[in-house]
Amino acid sequence: MLRIIFASILVIHSLLHLIGVSKEWTTGPYGQRSDETLVNTSGNTSKITGAVWLLASILFLSGAAGFLLQKDWYWIPAAVALLISQILIMVDWQDAKYGTIVNIAILVVVVFSAAAMCFDRKVQREVDSIRHQAMKNDRMISEEMVSKLPKNVQRWMRESNVVGRKTRNVIRVLQKGSMRTKPESKWMPFEAIQYFSIEPPAFLWSANIKSAPLFTIAGRDKYQDGEGNMLIKPLYLFTAADSRGKEINQGTLLRYMAEMAWFPQAAASKYLQWEFIDDHHAKVTMDYGGTTASGIYVFNDDGGVAGFEALRFGDFEGDYRLEKWSVATTGYKNFNGILVGHKNEVTWKLKEGDFKWLKIEITTMD
Repeated sequence: MLRIIFASILVIHSLLHLIGVSKEWTTGPYGQRSDETLVNTSGNTSKITGAVWLLASILFLSGAAGFLLQKDWYWIPAAVALLISQILIMVDWQDAKYGTIVNIAILVVVVFSAAAMCFDRKVQREVDSIRHQAMKNDRMISEEMVSKLPKNVQRWMRESNVVGRKTRNVIRVLQKGSMRTKPESKWMPFEAIQYFSIEPPAFLWSANIKSAPLFTIAGRDKYQDGEGNMLIKPLYLFTAADSRGKEINQGTLLRYMAEMAWFPQAAASKYLQWEFIDDHHAKVTMDYGGTTASGIYVFNDDGGVAGFEALRFGDFEGDYRLEKWSVATTGYKNFNGILVGHKNEVTWKLKEGDFKWLKIEITTMD
């Protein structure tokens, strides 16, 4: 609905510029103008000015079409149209000054759209980097590879249907869900896309979080070459967080291990060490890029993953500390022949009480 409203504003603003064309070319009922203009135009100059009004109108229409078609480039003709429009308004200030109000409103949207495009291009470059580093060949998970793992991990991989088949080394996951930053905060819906590489281990998660109507927070979490980075940009424009360091490296490594439940073929990777605890639990340790961390996989009676728990560094009011981090699987779905837990809830197990902060659902995996 908001997309249609903004596109309509662009179209109407475009049509209003035709009044300027009519005035300069002295056609129709708008052939008369106020004498109070910054520049006196007449003759050939008036025809040129009318052509410039027409150009602004065409550019606004192009921006509207691009916006409706969800093209990232729509803001470029819209921005050029704004510049031309405002110059023309200043020249014909007495008659056209109220167009400035509309131009300011359009400018706000254009600025944030340009920032969103820059953010998306940054994310795409990082995705391309992960895909470029990734092993290009498909992964074949053999019985010999699986036989070296704890029996409950073996069962999980067999029940997931990854043993004895070729699987891709790069996985794309589309997600939806909701999150909150504090126990008393409201839940904020989000949509996200995430890319994983198994060899070498890496991921990139990019999300649009709806904090309020007309207010979007862009989030990007990345793990590559053993290093993590969390980037938070409200309205794509302002940097609220750009977190790095050993705590982030540990947190993103653990996130990779937990989300490996979505691509069980990674469980046989050489950078993982498994240890049998009991029929329903197995300890996994990952040592990569100078960071080592361990977590506990929890399995249900059917052999599927029921959850994951670990001590993870978290940011609590600016204080990074180790706390128990728990992922619970609440639903299962088959994607391309592989059964995974597609619904999950994430909770910090704090001494003051549990803080469930994330609900996530996989909608597509390829």
